[in-house]
Amino acid sequence: MDIETAYNKALDYLYSFVDYSLKHSSELAKADFNLDRMFALMESLGNPQNKYPIIHVAGTKGKGSTSALCAAALQVAGYKVGLYTSPHLEDYVERIQINGEPISHEQLTSLVEEIKPFVAKIALLTTFEITTALSFMAFAKYGVDAAVFEVGLGGRLDATNIVTPKVSVITSLSYDHMAVLGDTLAKIAGEKAGIIKPGVPVVTAPQKNEALDVILRVAKLENAELTLVGRDIKFKFIESSLDGQKFIFHNSRKAFILPLLGSYQIENAATAYAALKASELNVSDDQIRKGFAQVKWRARFEVARRDPPVIFDSAHNQDSFAKLRETLQTYFPDKMVYLIFGASEDKNIPSMFAEMKPKIRKLIVTRADHPRALEVEKIQELARQTEIPNEAVSLVSAALERALELSKKDGSIVLSAGSMFVTAEVMTAWTKLKNNE
Repeated sequence: MDIETAYNKALDYLYSFVDYSLKHSSELAKADFNLDRMFALMESLGNPQNKYPIIHVAGTKGKGSTSALCAAALQVAGYKVGLYTSPHLEDYVERIQINGEPISHEQLTSLVEEIKPFVAKIALLTTFEITTALSFMAFAKYGVDAAVFEVGLGGRLDATNIVTPKVSVITSLSYDHMAVLGDTLAKIAGEKAGIIKPGVPVVTAPQKNEALDVILRVAKLENAELTLVGRDIKFKFIESSLDGQKFIFHNSRKAFILPLLGSYQIENAATAYAALKASELNVSDDQIRKGFAQVKWRARFEVARRDPPVIFDSAHNQDSFAKLRETLQTYFPDKMVYLIFGASEDKNIPSMFAEMKPKIRKLIVTRADHPRALEVEKIQELARQTEIPNEAVSLVSAALERALELSKKDGSIVLSAGSMFVTAEVMTAWTKLKNNE
């Protein structure tokens, strides 16, 4: 059997289990999340997750960027670094990276074959639990010196939460996945703070008081020394352009350069810096500076073309849309947007529209090839209620072509946001268009 056939069979196997990322929010709310299955599986595999130091990152927004920043700095410091994130954009193996490169299709296929007999003995395992176990195995098998694990959903009952990390990290918290995590910031913070372990240092990004109070209480309860970014780690913005941003920490004279755009990314960088320091892994300020300067993290205000602009973003709740609008205003104050938009059915779409309305010339409503994607008609109805001009182009690749056609006439920005799944399909379509030119 050739490698690609075997790889697709391995993916079929993984997707044959319950995959809550593909389920509707009503099913998600009834899900039996607990860590017993995960502990049992890892025990049967010899607990590979205990073989290397780990930085564990939870949060609503910024956890992927913060994880990537930590991994990039550790790599510059000479560590062989594992990075586990989700979801993937274009290829499943993106979830499991070593030194910035996804493991190969062959490696994933081999790991899946290895795990099958162990999975067969434990009932009700999910796709995400098995994938998390594969990442723990991969990092042990391929000899990483340190790993960064991004939480999938929540924290307390997430499959990654079987680790005893060097540091627990909580990035910016806002409203998302409320059917599962709760309908107040305090409840959401309680779920995220579930990654805090007894005596393990914890770092948190700046938070609203309602969320911060919960994190402070849990950290005190667990005797976990807490670093609060903005209070204990102070930073100052210097300047930014489309080439990147420059900022400085109050305890250093040399500036840091960040290719990721948006003021919130400086906050993520400060959180990653604090996490690296609290982890007590051997990494200097100069190594962190160099790592941050070369970090790559796709679909985060990613400017694929500057004129007329084409931008890929992963904003998918009210808070991230507010930040997206601010970033557009910073870099493109005079330009309006053709927004290619699709969303999952559990999202608060009117709140996203309300944030972005001043910048939208027209909404191109589309639907990703995903079971949780909301029908275009329902999104259009919400757009009409918000009085946003819109049209429907169901196929994502066609939606991109339509937005580009409109942009060609007036130079407006083509922007994809609202759903990672839509943005991933837009990125794939953009790559094909570029390759065919």
